[in-house]
Amino acid sequence: MTLRPEFSLGHSEYNAFLFAAVGEEKIGLPLTVLTALTRLGFDPWQEAARLSDLPRETAARVFAVTIAMLPEGDWKASESEAIAARLVNWLPGRSVAVIPPMGAGRVGGTAPAASEMIQSRAATWLTWGVIAVAVLFLGLHLFSDRDLAVGRGTDVSIQQ
Repeated sequence: MTLRPEFSLGHSEYNAFLFAAVGEEKIGLPLTVLTALTRLGFDPWQEAARLSDLPRETAARVFAVTIAMLPEGDWKASESEAIAARLVNWLPGRSVAVIPPMGAGRVGGTAPAASEMIQSRAATWLTWGVIAVAVLFLGLHLFSDRDLAVGRGTDVSIQQ
C-alpha cells in the first residue's frame, strides 16, 4: 500500500530550501530549515510556499524574524538577517502546489469522485460480508449433528 501524498516526502521544489542548514545547534548537530520551522510550530511546506510568493528582500526580512525566534546555536540573533538572505535564495521564484492533488498519479490525473469512493467501500464491505456468511455456513455444516434420531442408541418403534 502506498502512502497518501500528504504523508510522503517525495520530490518538492522546496527541498533545497527546507533541507538547507540554518547553522549548528549548541549540541553540535546541524539545524535545517525544516527542523527549525517544525519546532516553531509552522508547517514547513506552507511557510516555504508563502515565502516563495514574496519578493526576495521581503521574504528574507520575514524569515529573519522567524530565525530570531529560535534559540541561539552557533549563530547570534544579530546574524539572522544574513542567514535568512542566504537561505531564501534556495526558494523557487513562485509558489508551487504544496501537496499534489489526490489521484494525481491516476490516469488522466483526476481525483476520484466521492461516489467512486463510496462504491469502492460498499464493494469491500459486501465482499467481507459474503466471506463471513460463507464461513458461518461452512462451520455449521461441518460441526452440525446430522443424527435426526430422538435418542441415541434407542430403538424407536411406532406402536399401534
